[in-house]
Amino acid sequence: CVTTLEGHENEVKSVAWAPSGTLLATCSRDKSVWVWEVDEEEEYECVSVLNSHTQDVKHVVWHPNQELLASASYDDTVKLYQEEEDDWVCCATLEGHESTVWSVAFDRGGERLASCSDDKTVRIWRQYKPGNEEGVACSGTDPTWKCVCNLSGYHTRTIYDVAWCHLTGALATACGDDAIRVFEESASSDPQQPTFSLAAHVPRAHSQDVNCAVTLHCSASVLSTSVEAEPSRKKRPRVSFSRHMSLMARAVFPVSFLE
Repeated sequence: CVTTLEGHENEVKSVAWAPSGTLLATCSRDKSVWVWEVDEEEEYECVSVLNSHTQDVKHVVWHPNQELLASASYDDTVKLYQEEEDDWVCCATLEGHESTVWSVAFDRGGERLASCSDDKTVRIWRQYKPGNEEGVACSGTDPTWKCVCNLSGYHTRTIYDVAWCHLTGALATACGDDAIRVFEESASSDPQQPTFSLAAHVPRAHSQDVNCAVTLHCSASVLSTSVEAEPSRKKRPRVSFSRHMSLMARAVFPVSFLE
């Protein structure tokens, strides 16, 4: 352990590195989001404390190629932050979920953001810049984020995590109904109203609620895939996919792959 960062007044729920590797975001049950800066000598300094949420903050994630930060909270909202004049400010609040937002994830280009919630839905938000061809109104020079898709009816309990594969564009969810679901965007999907279909569903592969983080393991070298879920060392249920699903499986599931 090279350093210990202290300052939060309650449980720290999530941490995330910025693409540059010089910024670390943390969020806590104390309702705050902190941005830490690390220098070449690995000295950490808190450069901003953001108190935009009214309830505990569950998750933080950075834009894939910009210093834009997103957070999910118990107050049912998603908030976005950016640096302005040497300070970090909340630049957007995404509202629409009817209960706790547990996790958020950007797509590969960072133009869309997925959020999942206790309301059993996944929402897809799209960024619209000023002067966009679609005519979506923006405030000044700041872009607007608009919900363009609401995935509902697939989950029966809380959705704890969502992950967007930067290789295939597939979307994976972790749910309290013991299942993992993978969604695939339709090839003919309208960017303004994208449509997603359920590409894979792994039911009851876990003995407890699926509330751990979904990590992407993308590998082009695996020719045949069997997916192994490991809720315990004693009982290791295994789910096999047909050949035409192998690419999807190895791109999105947070598990080990066996040849």
